[in-house]
Amino acid sequence: MTCITLDGVGALEEWRDAARDLLARAVPPQAVDWRSQREDIDLFAGAESMPDLAAPSFPTVAAPSSGAVGFSVPRGFLTLAETVLCHSDPSRFDLLYRLLWRLRTERALLDDVSDPEVSHALALAKSVRRDAHKMTAFVRFKELPEEEAGSLGARRRFFAWFEPDHYIVARTAPFFERRFNDMDWIIATPKGTAAWNGARLSVTYDSHETVSRLSLKDDADALWRTYFRNIFNPARLKIKAMQAEMPKKYWKNLPEAELIPELISSAEARVRDMAARAPTHPPAFHAGASRKARENVTEGDRPPEGTIEALRAAAAGCTRCPLHCNATQTVFGEGPEDARVMVVGEQPGDQEDLAGRPFIGPAGRMFDRIAEEAGLERDGLYVTNAVKHFKYEPRGKRRLHKTPNTGEIRQCRWWLTGELAIVKPKLVVAMGATALTSVMNHAEKLGDYRGRFTDLGEGQRLYTTVHPSYLLRLPDETRRQEEIARFREDLTAVKEAQARL
Repeated sequence: MTCITLDGVGALEEWRDAARDLLARAVPPQAVDWRSQREDIDLFAGAESMPDLAAPSFPTVAAPSSGAVGFSVPRGFLTLAETVLCHSDPSRFDLLYRLLWRLRTERALLDDVSDPEVSHALALAKSVRRDAHKMTAFVRFKELPEEEAGSLGARRRFFAWFEPDHYIVARTAPFFERRFNDMDWIIATPKGTAAWNGARLSVTYDSHETVSRLSLKDDADALWRTYFRNIFNPARLKIKAMQAEMPKKYWKNLPEAELIPELISSAEARVRDMAARAPTHPPAFHAGASRKARENVTEGDRPPEGTIEALRAAAAGCTRCPLHCNATQTVFGEGPEDARVMVVGEQPGDQEDLAGRPFIGPAGRMFDRIAEEAGLERDGLYVTNAVKHFKYEPRGKRRLHKTPNTGEIRQCRWWLTGELAIVKPKLVVAMGATALTSVMNHAEKLGDYRGRFTDLGEGQRLYTTVHPSYLLRLPDETRRQEEIARFREDLTAVKEAQARL
């Protein structure tokens, strides 16, 4: 039996060198006894000072030489081994050597996730990655007073205590170096300590005294509690899910965790309070505007049949789908009754719903600006929407847009069909998937029609583009400018087609 004793703190090099030598001597896994001389470090019994910043830095990971063992090692195995070696499971060294031994003849072994040994290694790696993620999320630095700072230097000095399950300090420390590069800090754990002094990142596994530091208070503690109290949503409280993401083992070192029992016990009362403070639907102003918009028109004031005004008056009392219940009023189309181009959008937004006019909100202003750049005059267009009532989801005092479903589009198509019959446009411009579905009377992919002219029959053609609200939602500025330029090209094509009508 060959006995191999390793330091066992997650370094790939020491295990790799030992495994390479064993392979070179053809020592089978069952003839190797792997041991670790590293036990959990007791930080409460040992040296009197903080770790020396000149301690050895992180081990360098290098690929094994294929010449020494007679075969090349898949890179995926090296990545897996580097992670698994950080686990605290005593069997990790033997497990990896057994996998390495089998890879000599089973080249696709790592692709077989149902293999018990592969599955075990993947589970260990997943546990290590989760532990590292928890460390980046739950380390809380405390600023050290000058008399406590020791050899940390002249900059602001911070200390943190964390209790990982595995040997992840060296693996995770570079994250903190990047994130907190402008301050000196030490992160102490039972499985190693990382330190940064502004010039050098180092790791030590020596014991040292930390009892006095664990009781430090920090002004940032109150900020953590304020932040946590404000992001805690009692309406979505799921205690088991919360404890899975923030396990109780970390609570004693999190200043915000002291709020958790009170926030849980008061969650039901807070939900009732939130419901009581939520706005009524529709709010008083909306209700008043809605009543005014739905007043019956007297016979003497009724517009002539077969006109847009008559259709608009009829639509004012529309109850064909449930959307009328919460909307302020019907938002009908507007523009010349003999317009050669009809522009169809999705539905009115919040501002359109209040004013009773289409395309006056942010998306409408975006359309007007780009249409003007393309030489397309809005005064010559008939603009309308596929759906005439605002569909939204209440969020406090805000009303957030919701996309109409197929049934709502189908019910509201009655009014769009009437507008098309009266205006008789030569060109219909569908902006967005909802408009395309309504005009075509069946669902179609926007990408299949974007930038194309389609014959609708009876002398009408369709041109399809995106809705301007899509441009407003793009988070990346470069991508947004590219899509705005493309939308401008679409409206230029509409302008050119309008000139030929």
